[in-house]
Amino acid sequence: MKKDIHPKYNTLKITCSCGNSFVTGSTLDTDEINIEICSKCHPFYTGEQKIVDTDSLVKKYTERVEKAKGLSYKSKKEKMERRRQKDQNAGALPSSTLTLKDMLENAKVSR
Repeated sequence: MKKDIHPKYNTLKITCSCGNSFVTGSTLDTDEINIEICSKCHPFYTGEQKIVDTDSLVKKYTERVEKAKGLSYKSKKEKMERRRQKDQNAGALPSSTLTLKDMLENAKVSR
């Protein structure tokens, strides 16, 4: 390492506004620093955190999760089998309406 290019590393006492204090290392020139919030008084760490949900995004997310739980997973084979059955049932039913092809054939016969 080159000499005189690195900052001096010393101990630093940190004091929070809640009264908590601890010692850490730092390159700051001061021996003590005051902070407003620490892990002892921060809402996330104390469990007092409140979620502000102005657009009801959390509610929408939970509704989507509940809806997804109600849906059942179907494999591709099951989907294809259901589609085949539906197509077979549709073909078995008599068609009461004429198709365009049938109408054109009827028009040729009547001439």
